[in-house]
Amino acid sequence: MTFDLDIKNTVRTIKDYPKPGILFRDITTLLADARAFRRAVDELVHPWAGSKIDKVAGIEARGFILGGAVAHQLSAGFVPIRKKGKLPHKTVSMSYALEYGTDEMEMHVDAVEPGERVILVDDLIATGGTAEGAVKLLRQIGATVVAACFIIDLPDLGGAAKLRALDVPVRTLIAFEGH
Repeated sequence: MTFDLDIKNTVRTIKDYPKPGILFRDITTLLADARAFRRAVDELVHPWAGSKIDKVAGIEARGFILGGAVAHQLSAGFVPIRKKGKLPHKTVSMSYALEYGTDEMEMHVDAVEPGERVILVDDLIATGGTAEGAVKLLRQIGATVVAACFIIDLPDLGGAAKLRALDVPVRTLIAFEGH
C-alpha cells in the first residue's frame, strides 16, 4: 500500500458537516491509529530534520496536536495560535477572512523572538484564510516563516497557492479533490 493511500484510508469523511454539501475531512481517526499518526508526523518533519527550527506554531485546535508532535521531533519550542480571548498573557492579534465573514486569532507577544525560524502546522489547508492570517501574525512580530505544513490539502479551494504567493513553502501529505 502506498503512503498516500495508507494515510488517506485513515481519514474519515463526514458528509454534510458542518453544513449541507460539505465533505468534512476528519483526522481524529488518523490520530487514533498509532502507525498512521507516527507516519504523518515523520513525513511532516522530514524536510527539516537537522535544520535549525526555533519554533513550531500550531493553529487551534488540531494544529496543537500535530504541532506539538512536530516540535518534539525537531527539538523546537511550540507556539499556540488561538482564537481571540483564549490566551492569558499580553497578545498580538490578526483578523483573517472566513468563508462568510472574519475572525481574529492571537498569540502571546513574547512567544517568538524576531528572526526566529518558525514552521506553521495545521491539519488541513482549504481556502487558506486562517493559515494566511497565522503567517501574517507570525511575521508581524518578526518571525521567519520557514514553511507551512498540513496533512490534507483541498487544492480546489486554493489555500496552498495563497500561502505560496506569500513566499511560504507549503508541505502537504495528501489531497482530496473538491471541498
